[in-house]
Amino acid sequence: MRKTETTQAAYQWDTLPAIPDPTGFAGSFAGVSNGALLVAGGSNFPNGGTPWNGGTKTWYDKVFVLEDTGSTWKEAGKLPRPLGYGVSISLKEGLLIIGGSNAGGHYADSYLLEWKDDSLLTTAFPPLPVPLANTCGALAGNRIYVAGGLHAPDSKEAVNDFYMLDLSAAPESRQWQQLPTWPGAARMLSVAGASGNTFFLFSGAAFSKGERSYLRDAYHYHPDSGWKACATMPAATVAAPSPAATGVNGNLTIFGGDSGADAANAGTLRENHPGFPDSIYAYDPQQDAWALKGHILTERNPDAATNPIGSLWAPVTTPLVHWNGLLVMPGGEVRPGTRTPRVRTAAE
Repeated sequence: MRKTETTQAAYQWDTLPAIPDPTGFAGSFAGVSNGALLVAGGSNFPNGGTPWNGGTKTWYDKVFVLEDTGSTWKEAGKLPRPLGYGVSISLKEGLLIIGGSNAGGHYADSYLLEWKDDSLLTTAFPPLPVPLANTCGALAGNRIYVAGGLHAPDSKEAVNDFYMLDLSAAPESRQWQQLPTWPGAARMLSVAGASGNTFFLFSGAAFSKGERSYLRDAYHYHPDSGWKACATMPAATVAAPSPAATGVNGNLTIFGGDSGADAANAGTLRENHPGFPDSIYAYDPQQDAWALKGHILTERNPDAATNPIGSLWAPVTTPLVHWNGLLVMPGGEVRPGTRTPRVRTAAE
């Protein structure tokens, strides 16, 4: 059965202490290590810069740690290089960061970040077969999957690359395997998801000859049965916090994302851009059905429609992290060119 329903969301919205940077970052990595929340890297336009006033996009290597919900952020250390726009995976050993980009290009490297005994430990993991940024990924069972993205900063085409790293293999023999791709367009900035051993690929932007198209198709992959299409999404959710949140019932929830509604006018709207959509969509794999569960902003602020970027926001280009019973969305982009240091949380 394929349908879209509207239901009542019951999320309790709150914030954690803001990341200690006045501008904030988009494209950061984030995850959990030994019970602590890590946020690393990302980019911004410092000193009030924007893409349209000559601002220079700058990437960072700082790693911040929040040890519990009652503490404050502190700088834990640095990444091997300034980096952002890759994949974040929380493993039992720590935060795995995969691929990404900076001003010098795109990268294939992967690193495990571990917060232990008040120190940040960085360990190299198997690199991807190719440099990849603006990609997505998730851990499904014992396998990490990475899908789509761009190979280089000057790429005019998104890719349909699909890679898998099997963590059940002995560490010394682990290497990424390229798997058959999904039966749809190549894309970047998709939302990944996982339920059991199944990997999900939601939305994203097709990118051909330098032009974006906002996609509403979705797919799931199982190692035994390969790819199958999911019901068409109610709207595109490009660059929404990823991976999607997985509930105890196996349903997957996507918070916000860029639908493309204002994409054509972003260059003229500039600071008057209304912000990204705040819809909360849930996908039920058993019913192959989507439901609109509510909205991010209006859960807490009835006047959000007239003030979408004031006290509350719907971020994109940020990971979604399960931490201490919360869904955490650290920083991100609240409209084109504008970052936030604020950290959103949702609890059911």
